[in-house]
Amino acid sequence: MARLTLSTVTPNWFASVMGTGIVATAAASLPVQLPGLRLGALVVWLLAAALLVFLSSASVLHWVRHGGIARRHHLDPVMAHFYGAPPMAFLTVGAGALLVGRDLIGLPAAVALDAVLWAVGTLGGLFSAVVVPYLAVTRHRNTAESVFGGWLMPVVPPMVSAATGALLLPYTPGGQARETLLFGCYAMFGLSLIASLVIIVQLWQRLAVHTVGSQAMVPTLWIVLGPLGQSITAVNLLAANATGTVGQGPARSLLGFAVVYGAAALGFALLWLAIATAITVRTAREGLPFSLTWWSFTFPVGTCVTGTAALAAHTGLVALAGLSVALFVVLVVAWVAVGSRTLRDNLRRPGRRAALLPSA
Repeated sequence: MARLTLSTVTPNWFASVMGTGIVATAAASLPVQLPGLRLGALVVWLLAAALLVFLSSASVLHWVRHGGIARRHHLDPVMAHFYGAPPMAFLTVGAGALLVGRDLIGLPAAVALDAVLWAVGTLGGLFSAVVVPYLAVTRHRNTAESVFGGWLMPVVPPMVSAATGALLLPYTPGGQARETLLFGCYAMFGLSLIASLVIIVQLWQRLAVHTVGSQAMVPTLWIVLGPLGQSITAVNLLAANATGTVGQGPARSLLGFAVVYGAAALGFALLWLAIATAITVRTAREGLPFSLTWWSFTFPVGTCVTGTAALAAHTGLVALAGLSVALFVVLVVAWVAVGSRTLRDNLRRPGRRAALLPSA
């Protein structure tokens, strides 16, 4: 069970904003636009924005009224890694504003809102990418069996900044400002990709040599899809929006890199998706207790939707377009299931304490 009270507002609650917001951005990115899809995406984006405002306000109150508890979160070797969730929540809602929110608030307001949320999310993400790994090696007690998918959370936000920053390129003043944003996004792409690969290797080692871990932590295996799918999205969106920022020669090179890297990364992402699905099904047969880790079934899959859609746009491959639609269906089913379960636990069992995040 995962019940939200003022004393249990923790960073991992922002995963619900990420998982909701990615449904809207993924819907807007699909190569096939069905009637009503964009309107549905707008409604979902409004829900994600409302959740962001609510959880941000609740977090401030949590720090004011339960400061002692809040100040200990960073010392928890599991919870600390989820400080990467709030920055990604800001970035996801910001991107949604530019992709679908513009239909409601207008393009100028959408650009301004996205720019603010992108700046907040990027600064917060760079902070988490430095501070949380520092705490992990200096303050937390870890073993080879401590590795879990959540270790990726603090280092993935810069990758989300790279992907969402690409959307702001056309609205950034030309010259040094736009070039700085472009290459800054590529720098964050590299930062997050290399850090993620280091952690993924450790996670694979843990699965192969030790154990899968507690049943409740199995959903975090799906987080691996996050940096993979988001990296495909990032390089393809950056290449698509590089025109006018760099010359035609470099722009063609960036596009070539985006297609080759995207196809290669997608191959590994599909491999991991198959493995994670098999482990999840096996665990579900034995009993998969509900907790906030179930939100790991949403955002990572959503990044694969946007990644395959962007790759399909550059290659023209019908197979990739079909894959993006299939993954979107999986995303929507997962979001409905996890969202309804979270809502039910918060409305129907007010007397029970939340099972926010089990130990790894």
